[in-house]
Amino acid sequence: MEWRDEGIVLSARPYGETGAIVELLTRAHGRHLGLVRGGAARRHKSMLQPGNSLAAHWRARLAEHLGTYTVETQKPRAGLIMENGFSLLGLSAACAVAGVIPEREAHPALYEGFELLLDTMEDADIWPAVYVRWELGLLQELGFGLDLGQCAATGAREDLVYVSPRSGAAVSRAAGEPWRDRLFRLPPFLVGSQAGEATAEDVLEGLRITGHFLDRHLFSAQQRHLPDARIRLQERFAARSRGQTAGRDESLI
Repeated sequence: MEWRDEGIVLSARPYGETGAIVELLTRAHGRHLGLVRGGAARRHKSMLQPGNSLAAHWRARLAEHLGTYTVETQKPRAGLIMENGFSLLGLSAACAVAGVIPEREAHPALYEGFELLLDTMEDADIWPAVYVRWELGLLQELGFGLDLGQCAATGAREDLVYVSPRSGAAVSRAAGEPWRDRLFRLPPFLVGSQAGEATAEDVLEGLRITGHFLDRHLFSAQQRHLPDARIRLQERFAARSRGQTAGRDESLI
């Protein structure tokens, strides 16, 4: 058994004295693990950093075996992302959340969205909103998409300002006002505005929404909780949102 594909490193952990178990999100073969012989060597360590894109050749005697990877660097993003602690936190959160994707289940759209997210991470004004949209896409792709196009109560498509934590559907201002304390606020950038227009408060509310449904539908179903890096990312935006609310001129970086 063997195949060739392109993949993005999600994680790498030591195996034995010289090897490494590498987890890739691949375009055609989904989230897939394999052994890289010599992966603990200095030459491989830099290549196997999360966020890097690799050309991967996987081989195994049987399909169900772990198998081995032979890899080559295609796009070494990790070094640039790691220069900014905030972007590094976003990268860590994204790689950890991607770990909920069923193993060896192909989701090309998720791969392409993940690649787009990583390619924006040098721009602190853009990537946080792209991150939220990627999590929305992950929910959609795995069967738990949110309906943000019309009001769940009235069918209206205008003045959508809330999201129901039960149904994941949008709610209009008029229909949701009596229950506003029980609803999420719907950030404008999730209903058609450009990603770059999102404030830290908008991104925080987006993270609250996606985090709620990721935990409810995906992580809890696997007897897991939201990854620690994802929790820290939301806490970071909560602090930045408080700074904006207090009137300080605090950018996303």
